[in-house]
Amino acid sequence: MEFNATLIGEMISFAILIWFCVHFVWPHLTKAIEERQLKIAEGLNAAERAHAELREADNKAAAEVKQARQQATEIIDRAQQQANQILDKARTDAVAEINRLKAAAQDDIASMAQRAREDLRERVGALAVQGASKIVQREIDAAAHKALLDQLATEI
Repeated sequence: MEFNATLIGEMISFAILIWFCVHFVWPHLTKAIEERQLKIAEGLNAAERAHAELREADNKAAAEVKQARQQATEIIDRAQQQANQILDKARTDAVAEINRLKAAAQDDIASMAQRAREDLRERVGALAVQGASKIVQREIDAAAHKALLDQLATEI
């Protein structure tokens, strides 16, 4: 390889090009690269924050859903307890009403039976008085007495 003027000229022009690039082009390129790196870093940070916020929102939503389910379960349990209390009260009231009606019916039956006995006693007494008056009015002989008793028995 020969050293000649062309090679030296090319070396000088290349050195000038490098000096020009280092002083005028390279600062703009490094500035653009640094700005781009900052934007990328900010984007990554924003993405990480958004991801953390998303996880936090998911956790919060899951907690709220869990709390809502728990409240719904409590409400259902209270409603079931109230329904059971209402049913028990209705049963108790129904049994009390049945017992009251039964007692009233038994009292009515007892009073009706008592009235029937009293009425029967009055009728038997009336028939006995009527039979005795018929016996006293007729003369007493065995055949008439027997006929009168048979008639009295059929009337009773």
